Amino acid sequence: MELTSGVNWIAVIVGAVVAFLIGWLWYSPKLFGTKWAEGVGLDLTTITGVQAPAMITQVVGIFLLSWVVGITAAANSLLLCILIIVTIAVLIIANGYFAQKSAYARNTEAGYIIVMGIVMIAAQGIF
Repeated sequence: MELTSGVNWIAVIVGAVVAFLIGWLWYSPKLFGTKWAEGVGLDLTTITGVQAPAMITQVVGIFLLSWVVGITAAANSLLLCILIIVTIAVLIIANGYFAQKSAYARNTEAGYIIVMGIVMIAAQGIF
């Protein structure tokens, strides 16, 4: 299978944009940001401006995951898609243990991956 064959690019882009916007809210002080920052050793009040490398990498990663979801949707492989998303979430948790992040921070990060996946799968179903 080609990586672009049958992919619904509108759904890929919408899923990526919505997932990014949810992430912006997810890590804001309005939701989980403050306690997450404590769990990873950051002080949100000392972070100035947008950190370009982190944001660029996040946008690329979100787009790639949305593309993977699009490929699995085109191949009617929903279970593979779910397996990929759960695998990423488990690896995020493992990385959090290595980095000695708090349980709250690990769960916040893994939870965001799961929510992103749900949004991206939903976008494939809607568009």
